[in-house]
Amino acid sequence: MATATTGKPGTKDISDLEADIKLLRADLETLVKQMQETGEHGYGAARRAAAFGAEALKAQGEAKLEELRASARDVEEQVLTSVREKPLTSLAIAAGVGFLFALIARR
Repeated sequence: MATATTGKPGTKDISDLEADIKLLRADLETLVKQMQETGEHGYGAARRAAAFGAEALKAQGEAKLEELRASARDVEEQVLTSVREKPLTSLAIAAGVGFLFALIARR
C-alpha cells in the first residue's frame, strides 16, 4: 500500500494513522474495563448499603417489639393489681362487658 505522506508539516502517513487507531482501541478497551469495574463496585456498595439498612430496620423493629411487650406487661400488672385490690368491682365490670358482648352478638 502506498503512503499518504505529502511532505507537509503536520501530515501523517497510513502507518501512523494505524498506530493511532491501535492506541485508541487500547484506550477504549481500558476505559470499558474501568467502567465495568466501577459498575461492579457501585453494585457492591449499593448491596452493602441495602444490607446495612435492612439490619438497621430489623434492629429498630425488634426494639419496638420489646417496648410493646414491656407495655403489655405493665398493663397486665396494673389490671392484676386492680383486680386484687377491688375484686367485686372487677367482677361487676367483667359481667357488664360480657353482657354488652352478648347483646352485640345477638344482632
